[in-house]
Amino acid sequence: MTDVADSPSVRRLSAWDAAELQTLVDEYGSPLYVLDLERVRQNYRRLAAAFPDADILYAVKANALGDALAALHEEGAGLECASAGEVQRALEAGASGSEVHYTAVNPPARDLDWIVDAWHDNPELTVTVGSEDTIDRLADRGYDGRLCLRVNPGIGAGHHEKVQTGAAAKFGVPAERAVDVLEDAADRGFDVVGIHSHVGSGVSSDQLDSHREFVARMGDLAREVSEALRASDSRTGSEATREASEAVGPLEFVDVGGGFGVPYREDEAPLDLASVADATREALGEIDARLTIEPGRYFVADAGVLLTDVNTVKAARDTTVVGVDAGMTTLIRPAMYDAYHPIRNLTADLDADERETIPQTVAGPICESGDVFCADRELPATERGDVLAIGNAGAYGYEMANQYNSRPRPASVVLEDGDARLARRRETVDDVTQPEREAHNGSETDRKTDDHPAVSDTDNQRVR
Repeated sequence: MTDVADSPSVRRLSAWDAAELQTLVDEYGSPLYVLDLERVRQNYRRLAAAFPDADILYAVKANALGDALAALHEEGAGLECASAGEVQRALEAGASGSEVHYTAVNPPARDLDWIVDAWHDNPELTVTVGSEDTIDRLADRGYDGRLCLRVNPGIGAGHHEKVQTGAAAKFGVPAERAVDVLEDAADRGFDVVGIHSHVGSGVSSDQLDSHREFVARMGDLAREVSEALRASDSRTGSEATREASEAVGPLEFVDVGGGFGVPYREDEAPLDLASVADATREALGEIDARLTIEPGRYFVADAGVLLTDVNTVKAARDTTVVGVDAGMTTLIRPAMYDAYHPIRNLTADLDADERETIPQTVAGPICESGDVFCADRELPATERGDVLAIGNAGAYGYEMANQYNSRPRPASVVLEDGDARLARRRETVDDVTQPEREAHNGSETDRKTDDHPAVSDTDNQRVR
């Protein structure tokens, strides 16, 4: 196993072994996701070395593959989950309740029902809420366990406006109302343990000023909460109000989210993690709580590639169109965020004859003009039957895959200790249509979501 000091701070697409990837396509088919678990572990160790004084949670939404969760948990990461399904995956990967945070954003009733049931068996589970409504809904279900409040500090950053969460009204309670909300929650019997916020996803080096300002606001809020504790004895009001103020602090942790970006373009430099860590600690200042961070992309992005077969090469008016069997249903980031992913022709790299480099548009099979991975990019002249590798596909790749056009989702392979193994089988059209057949056959599964309980009447909803 490679020591973190000997591993590169970023793994470029050119560093992957072309022959090994070609062999994987030959064995497992295309499209195919590949995730290198050793690289995932290296990325964790690098970040843990930069933040030795912080608790590190992995943001499961980046890549929820069970093998990835198990590897990161073995390295020492806790698991931050955005849904009940992710919590179930985290527990199945071996995490205990004390290592799992459920961060609810307008949580569906089914999720809350399942979470409260899971809490009874895992009382150290932490639930992070972003609204007073969610606190009410938890109380209605009998939950009075560990509660963290997500706050909105009014500042965001990230690689695209759609992922800049820190200032978006959807996320969190306005920071100026946080102390009041915490006091009320404590007064109602909740075990208030922390505050949380997340500036956005894919924060780059040129956005570190925004990140620093965001962290500073979280530090200010943490000290405000502590001040509320110290001032509780001199406050007027009932004894219950004073006890509520005391119950708010000291907080166990201040969670400043993740968002650490990775370089997708070949000429981009990686983040200087030591500088980021120093700036984070300096901006946070002295607090009577533990710093918590929850990266996702940083651990898995450059540990994954997507392999795809070329099925069509067409000379168009202004470009050469290279048709592949992966599309926006397989990797939606280019279509959704106009995201750049490096592309490499593995077959050309293995070809003894050097190919001319020409501008090419790599497009998928989906009936949408936005279904392209790149436009007019300089690549070795592509031929039908070639295999392309799309880099930095380990984060938000398979997790955002879908079945549009009734296309089954791809298979996933993991690399570990020099071996490859199938981690997730390829879907079939039968998998896509199975729910319809079950409904037509009178199955009751349409009244439930997997193994999660049916919708509770607590939220005045009815199952239809």
